Amino acid sequence: MKLILFDIDGTLISAGGAGTRSLNKAFEKVLGIKEAFKNFEMAGKTDIQIIKEGLLLNGIEPSSWLVNDLIESYLENLKIEINNNSKHLKPGVDEFIKLIYYELKYPIGLLTGNLEKGARIKLDPFGLNSFFPTGAFGSDHEDRNKLLPIAVKRFSKTFNNYLDFHHCIVIGDTPRDVACAKPYGAKVIAVATGPYSFETLQKTEADIVIKTLGEINKILPLLS
Repeated sequence: MKLILFDIDGTLISAGGAGTRSLNKAFEKVLGIKEAFKNFEMAGKTDIQIIKEGLLLNGIEPSSWLVNDLIESYLENLKIEINNNSKHLKPGVDEFIKLIYYELKYPIGLLTGNLEKGARIKLDPFGLNSFFPTGAFGSDHEDRNKLLPIAVKRFSKTFNNYLDFHHCIVIGDTPRDVACAKPYGAKVIAVATGPYSFETLQKTEADIVIKTLGEINKILPLLS
């Protein structure tokens, strides 16, 4: 058995810029700072990491109460911003998830920098939440490299079925997705549907690099 863990933004979906807009609105509402995340690289980072870096860039100490206020505002904005016409599933996602879930019958989960509530808000319009009963999130730890052990522990507790890291496959679209998994011995599929090019992802330690999740024939050998 394999445990397949998916990143969200750039891998499963594009939220149509909802996350960035929601963070900008949160900073404006709470701190009066407009366009706080203009030209800010978010890909592969956790939400809490992004918020703290945004505060530091503006010369503000990221206290816990301030971070919590910003998170609350961000999530409220995200519920509104996700309803946009630009959001979409990434190529091959629907077919790939159904293959794993219904035919291979492997358990699947999330390994994402999104806060769990934010992850669920983003996936809800696509009807994907029911496929991902468990996982690890940016609300579990702000360091993405700490999330895989959390995901495995949570899976083992939820399903009463222990899996070690070597039975895990992490799927993501950034070098950070690769870096959070390989030190534990997990396999990684890097997919070039996010901000990083196929060539850039080939320079990582990913086991397979693909252009979209529609390339099933390239993925199946790793799943066997």
